[in-house]
Amino acid sequence: MTGRRRIGWGLMVTVASLGSATAGSAQMTGLDNGEWRFNVGDAGATRSNPYLTQINASNFADLGVAWVWRGDNFGPEPEVTSRAVPIYADGLLYAVSGIRRTVVAIDPATGETIWTFREPETTRFLRSPRANYGKGVAYGEIDGRGVIYYTTPGFFLWALDAKTGLPLEDWGTPVPLENFPRSGVRDLIPDLVGDWEPWQDYVAGGGTYDPDYGIPRQLGLITSSAPPIVVNDVVVALTAHEPAYGQTRIENVPGDLSGYDARTGQHLWKFHVMPRPGEFGHETWENDAWRWSGNLGQWAPASADPELGLVYVVTNASTIEAFTGHRPGNNLFGGSVIALDVRTGERRWHYQIHHSDRWNYDIPGAPILLDLTVNGREIPALVQPTKQGFFFAFNRATGEPIWPIEERPVPQTQVPGDWTSPTQPYPTLPAPMDSIIYEGLTEKYVMDYTPALKARAMEILSRYRNGGTYAPPLPVDHDNDYEGLTNCGMSGLNIYHPAIADPTTGIVYASHSRGCGTSGFLAPTGGVDVEVTGFSPGVRDTPTTGTTVVPYLPEGGSGLPTMDGIPVYKPVNQMLVAIDMNTGRKLWDIPTGVGPTFRDHPLLQGVSVPNTGGTGNSIQMVMGDLLVQTQEDLRGQTELGPNGLPLLNARDKRTGAVLASVEMPAPGQYGMMTFMHEGKQYIVVNAGGPRFDMPGGYIALTLP
Repeated sequence: MTGRRRIGWGLMVTVASLGSATAGSAQMTGLDNGEWRFNVGDAGATRSNPYLTQINASNFADLGVAWVWRGDNFGPEPEVTSRAVPIYADGLLYAVSGIRRTVVAIDPATGETIWTFREPETTRFLRSPRANYGKGVAYGEIDGRGVIYYTTPGFFLWALDAKTGLPLEDWGTPVPLENFPRSGVRDLIPDLVGDWEPWQDYVAGGGTYDPDYGIPRQLGLITSSAPPIVVNDVVVALTAHEPAYGQTRIENVPGDLSGYDARTGQHLWKFHVMPRPGEFGHETWENDAWRWSGNLGQWAPASADPELGLVYVVTNASTIEAFTGHRPGNNLFGGSVIALDVRTGERRWHYQIHHSDRWNYDIPGAPILLDLTVNGREIPALVQPTKQGFFFAFNRATGEPIWPIEERPVPQTQVPGDWTSPTQPYPTLPAPMDSIIYEGLTEKYVMDYTPALKARAMEILSRYRNGGTYAPPLPVDHDNDYEGLTNCGMSGLNIYHPAIADPTTGIVYASHSRGCGTSGFLAPTGGVDVEVTGFSPGVRDTPTTGTTVVPYLPEGGSGLPTMDGIPVYKPVNQMLVAIDMNTGRKLWDIPTGVGPTFRDHPLLQGVSVPNTGGTGNSIQMVMGDLLVQTQEDLRGQTELGPNGLPLLNARDKRTGAVLASVEMPAPGQYGMMTFMHEGKQYIVVNAGGPRFDMPGGYIALTLP
């Protein structure tokens, strides 16, 4: 029987004992002694701790709120969405908050803020896109001293004393700006652009570097989102940009990766995400696009195998998307999983998940590391989920696919001067989260709850071309009657609901929904620039960079027409899938929450409407034998649906069945974590929502 209890806002204080680790499991660095040292949980990014069992099925319904931490005071306007999963190390919680990406240290038992650190303001911070997309901090130790490492929107790398929040002595390089300390910080821009040809040309032409302003707009714009990762005394700094779909000009700075000595801040190595002449993959950049094209940053956090000495990163698209004729070729290492030697930065192996991305299929989640047994063979594995809903699986030591991956022909562009890859990779196992990924919006997926609705849906769809996952946009002057191109390619993961895994069983869990829409036609720009909006004039520059306007840009495109509010395709609103990666087989795929929202629609009176899940996306974590899962993830943008107050569910991790639930005082967002502090286990959930007057923050739960 499911237990359910409303919980309040009071402080809960008791003492209990540490649960034991699951026998026979391989525990990766980061979860030792009940800690959570990576924002993705352990070094393998499982986002789970199956070794803590104090909170279990028998007492889950007794959970109460220990404390609530709010992000009200960490920016000019409180952010309602929280993306930074805290870490827990050496007795404190650490995270970042708000558009300023302030570092906060929090008392795990009370929620009291112990210290904060905010980078001095710079113009390059004010120019930074998506400053509120910070996903956390990294933790390391120097001679037993805890150190917090984090990268700011202005693209500085900081090293802070974990107990005091003060910049580390004798670390990094001095920054010649007012209010910056003499140590504890490293300006990452000189390391990024120093060997980059457009920068060298800029300097040769009399240009100078302004550490307050950063990179001149005509060259590009760099920022960060995911935190650095500390592996074997090396800090690997990740990069980010305004997404490629937000660009109108073809030039930008590449999102190269760098490694730094954790003890001193010394620059150790650099990996070119756009290979230079003589480097592996250089031939995949035709038209000399490697000289001036940019992006290929890393929105998702990294993972690592300290024993192998490898760090694993995933990349996004190059500038710009939609039209790629200016950068023909497969464009390595865009849309790729890359394994780098953490000491040298050398590529050990890579796999390009999709070639020459034009669909915004950037890889949203960190590579997941698991030890699997496949056909009796033990394999150190890497599993990479995607926006499309695929799961790619590799031997993480060698890069060899665990199951065959097929290059299949895909539709080709009809736009003059454009370029598309003739094939794209399709994994043979596991099957995608949603079979519509393979087939596109065919009759099989049309709304057929009544014959009249199906006929009406088919009539609407007859006006559109069935695009499929990798269909490029049509030209605006196409010689047919199509009103647009359907696309259901984003039916997998996004950054707001990352996949998780149980390292003791090899099961991966992921939430998904069916998102079908239409892509706009590509129309000639005639060299006329269109500024990207959304940035306040006089406060921030537009994120558009470079000097050369792309020949074609999307025109129009939106969601498919509905039938008086009913979609033309059978909906999948919120589903939770479990896949056994030892076999590549789907164990179950179940709706979470109650839906659809049109159940009481006049056109469906008397019709048995299936439950296709509630609103938002499910957030989950394995803890002991439980799959802990939020219901009603709203990203802080909308009000609650028909499911009432948001829930925190305890599910059987083998079957998905709900064993117990407690009500949450605000909706969960993005992620959660668990840890043991002074003999007591806690669950901390990213949470927030306007209905509850709560900005993005944290809710901590524990037993009475």
